[in-house]
Amino acid sequence: MDTKAFKRSLQHSENYNRKGFGHKAEVSTQLQSEYQSSLIQEIRDRNYILQRGNVTIRLAQAFGFCWGVERAVAMAYETRQHFPTERIWITNEIIHNPSVNQRMQEMEVQFIPVEANKKDFSVVDQGDVVILPAFGASVQEMQILHDKGCQIVDTTCPWVSKVWNTVEKHKKGEFTSIIHGKYKHEETVATSSFAGKYLIVLNLQEAEYVANYILNGGNREEFLTKFAKAFSDGFDPDKDLEKVGIANQTTMLKGETEQIGKLFEKTMMQKYGPAALNQHFQSFNTICDATQERQDAMLELVEHNLDLIVVIGGFNSSNTTQLQQIAFDRNIPSYHIDRVGRILSVNAIEHRQLTGELTIAENWLPEGEIVVGVTSGASTPDKVVEDIIEKIFAFKANW
Repeated sequence: MDTKAFKRSLQHSENYNRKGFGHKAEVSTQLQSEYQSSLIQEIRDRNYILQRGNVTIRLAQAFGFCWGVERAVAMAYETRQHFPTERIWITNEIIHNPSVNQRMQEMEVQFIPVEANKKDFSVVDQGDVVILPAFGASVQEMQILHDKGCQIVDTTCPWVSKVWNTVEKHKKGEFTSIIHGKYKHEETVATSSFAGKYLIVLNLQEAEYVANYILNGGNREEFLTKFAKAFSDGFDPDKDLEKVGIANQTTMLKGETEQIGKLFEKTMMQKYGPAALNQHFQSFNTICDATQERQDAMLELVEHNLDLIVVIGGFNSSNTTQLQQIAFDRNIPSYHIDRVGRILSVNAIEHRQLTGELTIAENWLPEGEIVVGVTSGASTPDKVVEDIIEKIFAFKANW
């Protein structure tokens, strides 16, 4: 399928909207009242530090809603206002935040049902409105909706679209796209649908395995088993790794994506020589500014003397997990929570570990004077951060 031509025809369709519906002012007021926080603004104004009693909060200097997320949520609100009586669907969570997705359901924006791990688009009728979330949707999903004659509202983050353009360039040059990401994540599913040949690597360790295979060969069946579900149909590691291009899920760790790019550049140079490098390797910068800013701010935050860090964001939020990883790597006690209700008491907090397991930590708040680092992922409203900070203040005040 010529994905570029399809995108062009979709974008020229009268049923396609990517710019909103002219209700920005009303929606902006609504979003401010529902998601913004005067406390968080106060902490920003105080150089990102606030002390109350024996608690000092140190807030990361970049955190929370990014521009792409804010834009997607605003467009969803505008869509409901513009189509007050139509049925509105969304192909996935608008962003990875439980309170925002709950709000979508309250506004009668329905999720496409999933049966046996497959979305059931039969519920969508001609004339229904369908929102594509900030992570985007696969080409196949867009094709189904276009063929049905739906009104499509595309809130895909421009940074994600930039990655799609990159894998299309790889495809044009017959390069295999090596995508740094999680093969099940909806953004990576969408990105791979725009690629030709592709292979998805989760981390540097997997990338090193692939690089070693390129240089030294190996057990083909072991390779295909190791990356089962993470490559394109008909992928052959003995043929399809002669020309590779680098792409990424925009929410992965920036430093690791860069390391993977350098690894493959070095590998192809070693195998084919510097003069032939451009015939065998392509790389474009597709690291999202917002993800990078939040990671850089977290790296700065962990340099301070902190007793613990609270990382706030959806449990399926990749960029939030990467922030948690930074705290983990520094051996700072850290707790990834998605809402204030996870703080069960002064002695117990339910949090997500990096393994994905939910666990309850006891004695998580130290006695006496403490310094708490706080950050949040790009899908987290300031209001959620405020609720959690206020809860910590309240517990320590009564202790």
